[in-house]
Amino acid sequence: MNDTPQSLLEERAHESTAELLEEVNEDGFSLSDDRISQIRDFLEEDNAESLKAIFDDMSEAELADLFQKLDKQERHNFLEKFADEIEPDFYAHLDYELRSDILSDMPPAKVARIISELDSDDALDLIIDLDPQFQKEVLKKLSAKDRIAIEEGLNYPEESAGRLMQREYVAIPQFWTVGKTIDYLRAAQDELPDEFYDLIVIDPYYHVVGEIPLNKLVRAKRSEKINDIRLEDIHIIPATMDQEEVAHLFRREDLGSAPVVDEDGRLVGVITIDDIIDVIDEEAQEDILKLAGVEESDLYRAVLSTSYSRSRWLFVNLITCFMAAGVVSLFGATIEKVVALAALMPIVAGMGGNAGTQTLTVAVRAIAMRELTATNASRAIFKEGFVGLLNGCFFAILVGVIATFWFHSPVLGGVIAMAMVINLIFAGVFGAVIPIMLDKYDLDPAISSSIFLTTVTDTVGFFVFLGLAAIFLV
Repeated sequence: MNDTPQSLLEERAHESTAELLEEVNEDGFSLSDDRISQIRDFLEEDNAESLKAIFDDMSEAELADLFQKLDKQERHNFLEKFADEIEPDFYAHLDYELRSDILSDMPPAKVARIISELDSDDALDLIIDLDPQFQKEVLKKLSAKDRIAIEEGLNYPEESAGRLMQREYVAIPQFWTVGKTIDYLRAAQDELPDEFYDLIVIDPYYHVVGEIPLNKLVRAKRSEKINDIRLEDIHIIPATMDQEEVAHLFRREDLGSAPVVDEDGRLVGVITIDDIIDVIDEEAQEDILKLAGVEESDLYRAVLSTSYSRSRWLFVNLITCFMAAGVVSLFGATIEKVVALAALMPIVAGMGGNAGTQTLTVAVRAIAMRELTATNASRAIFKEGFVGLLNGCFFAILVGVIATFWFHSPVLGGVIAMAMVINLIFAGVFGAVIPIMLDKYDLDPAISSSIFLTTVTDTVGFFVFLGLAAIFLV
């Protein structure tokens, strides 16, 4: 046999690489934990050949997902060996906290090279999160064209259409013919955006006068005028419009793209559906985090910074806990005489809190989706109150029977049953009322609704339960 130990090792490395590639293809977008462990071994062994074969077969999004699951030292080794071979799109897919840390450690000239190769919207997204001083150094290294485009984007309000749009678009004069337009697209293909769905029709002053979907263009005769086949019913987005409003418009109207105009009505960019998917995902994550009192995803943030950001919300929660504790203290004598109350109190408060959270989640989502407004608010509140009554009656019977047999006291069972019904009604009503009222006064219902709701369900639950106990048991 001619197999040497070295050749066997190389053969096994190639087999492992093939297995990894096969798993990537089967899963579609990610690697299992076992495979990530093997990649870590390759990094530790400095097996560049196997790693390069794996990475070449992965998209930038898949590579970013893998990179984020490595520890700090492994990420350092990864960049040290493969930074020059990574496509710029890789950085656009990274978590912004992690991306900011990585780019801040690079020379400004290198960051500028990465940014210059990205679409304008991705380039702006990368530079926004950098330290202002480092941002200026990077801007100095960019070409005049790229620098002007990014500086214009930075001048728009945060989370606005101007920050979201890309400046790569296809605009054509309204007096062209279909044939001239098609010839132009073929001749200028190197200058066109990588992906576009519509042609924007403009007048001599760069005002948007219509759109032509690509499928309509290719079906038209070459001799037809652009002005005759353009769509006049279009949705023009002001550059200052909030990105959440833009996402709502895209969702409602089923748009693939939309032109963005400045305050003078001139075309400055375009927003496409892939940008909106990111916005919807970002807004959904933001609302979920806010409901838990977390300002933003802090998976890659330092421990002290994470602790500080969460402690402020916990402090507010502590104050509300003392309010509930104050209600309990009013009935100290009652609890001393009927010790069973101490065991049953958490049931009433906990059920109210959970029922209220269900209503709250539905209400916050409906407000975000523009499904719940002043026109149907009263109907939604009534419905949630009635749902609370029905669930309260069902669980009142269940808990009342259990409490009766547990503590051999039918009166105690009746007391907790009545308290359960009342608290679940309050939970349903206030789970809808609180976010509606906050939204009415232009406050984000996702941020503080849960604190107010918990205060209501705990206070009402304890007060009703212990109050009824004081009346019927003591």
